Amino acid sequence: MKTTASKIAAALAAGSLLLMGVAADAKPRLTPEQKLEKALEGRVAGKPVNCIYMPRVINTRIYDKTAIVYEAGNTIWVNRPDSGASSLDDDDIMLTTPWGSQLCNVDIVRMIDRTVGFWRGSVGLGQFVPYTKVKAEKAS
Repeated sequence: MKTTASKIAAALAAGSLLLMGVAADAKPRLTPEQKLEKALEGRVAGKPVNCIYMPRVINTRIYDKTAIVYEAGNTIWVNRPDSGASSLDDDDIMLTTPWGSQLCNVDIVRMIDRTVGFWRGSVGLGQFVPYTKVKAEKAS
């Protein structure tokens, strides 16, 4: 028969092994800035513009407290807000009301809490920086 002390020791040893396995599998968490850098790998920044043409945008992503990314074909447009970046949360819904077919750096984006539907803040857009893939040079 096992004693209580040996049962406790065995349970602690098993728990320690389990925790070590979890720690070994855990990957370091990337900051939103690092996630954005990773998304832009292999791309080069172009000249910033004041507006983008919204009908070409096929996807939008939020990087918490950092930037909004608009994907349009081969170009990724990065907008680092002039104000309100602290309101950016990738779990929120972005309410954008552009004038016409363009979204411009004078527009305001409203952030809506996805769970309860309440307004969480506003973001004043900055300029849009295009990022395009770097073309591989052909060997001579």
